[in-house]
Amino acid sequence: MRSFYLKLAVIFSIILVVFGVLVAYISIRASSQVAQEALQKTNKDLAANLVREIEPMVQDEFDQEKIEARLVELKGSSPQFDFYLLNSNGAVKSVRPGSGEDVVRHQPVVDTAPLDAFIDGEPMPILASDPLNPGQRKPFSVAHISIMGSQSCYLYVVLEGEEFTETFAMLTDSYITRGSILIIGAVLLLSLAVGLLLFRQLTQRLNKIKSTVTDFERGELTKRIAVKGNDELSELSRGFNRMADNLYQSMLDIQKSDRLRRELVANVSHDLRSPLASIQGYLETIQIKGKDLTKEQFNQYIETAIGNTKRLNNLIGDLFDLSKLDAENVQPVLESVSVAELVQDLVLQFKPIAEKKNMTLTAGFPETSQSYITADIGLLNRAISNLINNAIEHTPEGGTVTVGFSNEGTDVRIEVSDTGSGIPEADLPHIFDRFYQADKSRTSGSNAGLGLAIAKKIFNLHNGKVSVESPGNSGTTFKIWIPSS
Repeated sequence: MRSFYLKLAVIFSIILVVFGVLVAYISIRASSQVAQEALQKTNKDLAANLVREIEPMVQDEFDQEKIEARLVELKGSSPQFDFYLLNSNGAVKSVRPGSGEDVVRHQPVVDTAPLDAFIDGEPMPILASDPLNPGQRKPFSVAHISIMGSQSCYLYVVLEGEEFTETFAMLTDSYITRGSILIIGAVLLLSLAVGLLLFRQLTQRLNKIKSTVTDFERGELTKRIAVKGNDELSELSRGFNRMADNLYQSMLDIQKSDRLRRELVANVSHDLRSPLASIQGYLETIQIKGKDLTKEQFNQYIETAIGNTKRLNNLIGDLFDLSKLDAENVQPVLESVSVAELVQDLVLQFKPIAEKKNMTLTAGFPETSQSYITADIGLLNRAISNLINNAIEHTPEGGTVTVGFSNEGTDVRIEVSDTGSGIPEADLPHIFDRFYQADKSRTSGSNAGLGLAIAKKIFNLHNGKVSVESPGNSGTTFKIWIPSS
């Protein structure tokens, strides 16, 4: 039974069969109880009426034959009832069954507790033992009768005598009973058919989900489950689709990261090779032509070699810093920092570089400039310096670079804007990606696409965020939000 549908069908069929048997049993039993209650309520005064006829005959003597003869006369209208005279302890003193035949008293003592409950008016039906059918409990009518001065005796009438029991047994096997059972069976069969149809639809949806999951497992990563409705299976389908989308996107990200990593290796290899080749070339020139070089030429070659060495050192430093940030091995040393002083120091630091390129570098302050943030001053200086350096590198002579800040809710917003060539729209979504490099990338001089990735990591360490705008590829503005302290 590997089929889920088959398991459901078998379990549902068993439940319906058990349910049908229980319904039939409960229905027959309930019908019997209703009949017993109706019979007892209809004849509840029978014994009391009979007492008025029998009691005068047993005041002075107890003539068994005379009493039974009188009972035969009185029961003519109710031949299905059995009549008993009981003493105060419930022992049978006289019996006249509905059949009129002489009988052997199988149960000479009757439990009087149900009899007393009947006389006290307890709710019906109340059942008591049948002396002629040990083990069976039947409806009855009872009343106290005085027998030879004893006031606690009973006239006990079993309302389901042996003839009544036989007749009722025939009724339970009648066409009405059989018809009722057939109707119940038909309803159960219809319920089974409807249930199996619904289960078929349910398992078909499950099979579609299973098929899609299996295809996804086999590598068809674009397969998705068609979602209909709002039930649990629909939620399961949506959950799988979301999971599949996330896995697929993660795979694309891994592929992209791997591609960028390969590009990084190629770019870094190129960036390392170029200055190394230049250093080697100048050193070999100095070695070969050292005596023939003028002092100016010698100093120029040395300065060029030192510049390339610094370039190599910056590139290796960026790689090392990025690896530490990626591994989350950097623990910032936090302190309260005045944003105005930070911006002013950065502008003063880069002002000579900007003036050398014949451009304007300005600081913008709000009217209320007393804003403080909790930050690692060294890391934050490094990150914003990358942005300012990029702005200066990509702004032509005569352009302007502005560094400013303002309060925005619970954050301090720092902006670095320029009037340079801007960033192509296609590059904007990837400008902060690790290893990303475009023709007009905003890097910090290493040409390996690491500067902005490092800056974003540093801002994230300070619970901040950064965005970039370059409308119409004309000028660029970087915005940084850091919570104020």
